[in-house]
Amino acid sequence: MVTAAPGEERSPALALVNTRRLGAGGEVDDLAEPRAAAEWLRLPAASLAADDLSRVTDLRAAVRELLAALAEDRAPAAAAVETVNAAARADAAAPQLTWPSGPHREWHSTSPGSLSEALAALARDAIEVVAGDLGPLVRPCEAHGCVRFFFREHARRRWCSTTCGDRVRAARHQRLVVEQRESPRGRA
Repeated sequence: MVTAAPGEERSPALALVNTRRLGAGGEVDDLAEPRAAAEWLRLPAASLAADDLSRVTDLRAAVRELLAALAEDRAPAAAAVETVNAAARADAAAPQLTWPSGPHREWHSTSPGSLSEALAALARDAIEVVAGDLGPLVRPCEAHGCVRFFFREHARRRWCSTTCGDRVRAARHQRLVVEQRESPRGRA
């Protein structure tokens, strides 16, 4: 089981980006197969074709570019911005008023349960993250080889998970052991 990076529970777009990650055996892509992508998007398993899968992974790459640009304090590639904007407008949604215990606004899709609705919701969330209050909290994991992002809500946090932090600390310890063994003072 993969531990969610801080912020994934609040941002589906951040969770989407982190579906590509470093695993024990190398890089892992949770969306490599249409069935897995449909399951992740909570769509019927047979509802995604190969070109649908490329729409999902293209959006993931575009959102990754937006988060990387934000974390690096640079402008993102224009193609990434256009990909996210196109996905956001691909499904019309309108605010609906509900009144369970007072006025409440909810957004409802005109094509519920569709891939377009799922991608539009992810793209809109990415826009909210990048342009909103969470934007300054976006950070890439500092562990060597890790490609995940997280919301840094504590000044000392540098890794997306304890697994990455443990890996960095173990590597640092191993370097120190080797340096001590090889140094003239370390030999008796």
